[in-house]
Amino acid sequence: MKSFKVKDLMISLSEYAGVSEDATLYEAVTALEAAQKNFRESPYKHRGILVYDKNKKVIGKLGQLDVLKALEPKYYEIQNREGMRSYGFSKQFMKSMMDKFHLLDGAMINICKKAGQSKVVNFVVKPTEGEFVDLDASIDEAIHQLVMGQHQSLLVTDKSGDIVGILRLTDLFTTISNTMHECGID
Repeated sequence: MKSFKVKDLMISLSEYAGVSEDATLYEAVTALEAAQKNFRESPYKHRGILVYDKNKKVIGKLGQLDVLKALEPKYYEIQNREGMRSYGFSKQFMKSMMDKFHLLDGAMINICKKAGQSKVVNFVVKPTEGEFVDLDASIDEAIHQLVMGQHQSLLVTDKSGDIVGILRLTDLFTTISNTMHECGID
């Protein structure tokens, strides 16, 4: 895998959905839909939206799960307060939490309308140090970061530290899959 570099598999920022930090969640979802329609290089659709600051610098991203969490702000409160982020719970326990905290309580049209008017800056996920990978890094390094950090994508940086693209897990998986086929494994 050392012959592949991150730059060989990344998607440039211009091909990825992005909105300003002042955009609404509705605008972010609309931008993601447009990017999915226009992106033809891969059978896999984009699942995230980049969020830019006033200086056109990426400050974070929103994934599809983040959009769903934005429908009910109490999810952030529960996950942070209860420290529940990494625990697995039974279906019955999860249902009892929905009832106890009145999660997503109300007509879905009203919930979606309220969330859609919220600013993305309230939900943006700021990348951690382990979510950045250098443009010239080997795919081995990227695999290691994706696996150890359990990330769906990495933000690709150039020598100056500017974000220039995204390396998606799905594109890396496709490359690995194609390489296995080329090896002639029966």
